[in-house]
Amino acid sequence: MQHAAAHHAAKFSPKQKKIALLIVAFAFVMDLLDSTIVNVAIPSIQANLGASYATIQWLIAGYALTFALLLITGGRMGDVFGYKKIFLVGVAGFTVASLLTGIAPNPGFLVAARLFQGAMAALMVPQVMSLMQVMYKPEERTQVMGLFGMLGGLAASLGPIIGGLLIKANIFGWDWRPIFLINLPVGVFAFIAGSKFLPDGKSEHPLRLDIKGTFLIVIALSLLVFPLIEGRDLDWPVWSLLMIAAAIPALWLFGWYESVKHKRDKSALIVPSLFHKRTFVSGLILNVILESAMIGYFLTATLILQIGLGYSPIKAALTGIATAAGMTVSFTLFGNRLIAKYGRNVITIGCMLFAAGLITTVWVITHYGFGTHPWQFLPGFFLTGMGLALIMAPIFSAALQDVDPSHAGSASGILNAVQLSLIHI
Repeated sequence: MQHAAAHHAAKFSPKQKKIALLIVAFAFVMDLLDSTIVNVAIPSIQANLGASYATIQWLIAGYALTFALLLITGGRMGDVFGYKKIFLVGVAGFTVASLLTGIAPNPGFLVAARLFQGAMAALMVPQVMSLMQVMYKPEERTQVMGLFGMLGGLAASLGPIIGGLLIKANIFGWDWRPIFLINLPVGVFAFIAGSKFLPDGKSEHPLRLDIKGTFLIVIALSLLVFPLIEGRDLDWPVWSLLMIAAAIPALWLFGWYESVKHKRDKSALIVPSLFHKRTFVSGLILNVILESAMIGYFLTATLILQIGLGYSPIKAALTGIATAAGMTVSFTLFGNRLIAKYGRNVITIGCMLFAAGLITTVWVITHYGFGTHPWQFLPGFFLTGMGLALIMAPIFSAALQDVDPSHAGSASGILNAVQLSLIHI
């Protein structure tokens, strides 16, 4: 008889847990970097492959679409088949997809490889939080999951920088291709190490894959996500608005079916009882607000630096390092102490620092105008990064603290679907 993942994880020593944490962290960062790093390579891809504007749209949107559609299903597959097993399938698939994107001979091949890459990321990423949920006790999760919150912000900050440096270096004359090929050693390491060091097992309760629920959520999310990706670039045609409207009853039908399915055999794709837990719902809502604010901040900062002030992509990216530095310093020096002392109230401290950073940045821009130098942005960007780290640190732990570990995959899939779909879209 196969034991549950929580049973195997309970035998792990602190050292084994740290090794497992490192492995899944590598995979987590690999996905987030891959979703942000590609933006700076667009001009090179257009010049090298002769890609059209529509192809470039799908290069970015295709990854987001398959990722968003399969993310919740990927989370539940961990509960059903085993978190380690699905994580390894996702890592292997993601690594192969990275190779295919890196050697793509034409635009069509590149887009197809990105679609495959997004699908594999949807299997890999939810298992990260699920494994942390089964390996660590509730009182230990805040610091651990806070690390992943910080890594998400760092990846958003550093992705364009790494991409710009790789393209500028033009390794072996490969132009843009190393931004994808760099995933190969990381993926191979994560697969080999994960095979050896991650806990085996699945959910404590015998579960089956919810095929009908998967079909319904894919349809519902397709109706919602596809027009959100394409509609804005096509000036919101009627069909895009009709699809969004149709997504509402489709989501209601999915919710109704999941409730029936849960009562019947306790194997629903999304466990309805999760939404009866105030901490989970509050964490979900806060996650939406935070991700929206973070994405808006990074997008606006990039536009101001490159379009408003005329900075080159590299100059703008290096200016943004201050945000990443602020996040690292804040989490490393203060995060764990403040979380241990104030718990979820750390989010309030983080919001205050984030607001202070924004106010400082706005003052610099309005005061110095077009003559603003990169160093003048450093205080505001640094404060903003400090605030983001303290906001993100407690969110996952707070949202998952009352969730039954047997439903870790379902809960993690929902949280990741909200957080990472916002990042990708």
